[in-house]
Amino acid sequence: MTALSVIISCINTESSDNAVEEASEKNSIIGYDISDDGEKRDLEVGSLSNIEIWENYIKAHNERDFNAIKSLDSDSFEARGPKGEFIDGIDAHIEFLTQWFNQNSPTWKIKYTIANDVTTKEGELREWVTAGHDLMLTVEGKEVNASQIIDARITDGKIQEFFVYERLKGENE
Repeated sequence: MTALSVIISCINTESSDNAVEEASEKNSIIGYDISDDGEKRDLEVGSLSNIEIWENYIKAHNERDFNAIKSLDSDSFEARGPKGEFIDGIDAHIEFLTQWFNQNSPTWKIKYTIANDVTTKEGELREWVTAGHDLMLTVEGKEVNASQIIDARITDGKIQEFFVYERLKGENE
């Protein structure tokens, strides 16, 4: 009985130690960001709820669910594509996607996601998700495979802006 009590108390201690460790990891520095002014700012562990928002966003794109995409875009939505495209606003986003979906039939497969936060010198919290994707396109009847990394800023549960970085995959990938 004593041995059982020792084992149970060790398990309970380990569980509470894990909870404390997880709470302190929330403020763990995972890297840094450099502002346009050259200020080096700490990147901290972000909220997993932002990853869920991004997963829902990609799912809506794969399902061509324009209403879901609109509901997840912020009123001040902006996006920058890999070829210099700039999309300003929800309506412009939907217009771009409609044409692109019809011409290229893109589908995404998420490979990884990282939630991270940065606080500006003015005290503004900026929440980001960095996600890697496999992108499959059909261009002029031919399948094209690419890799994308997207940095998405999420504000109040909405996609405020994102930046797309892309490269074509080689034959052996």
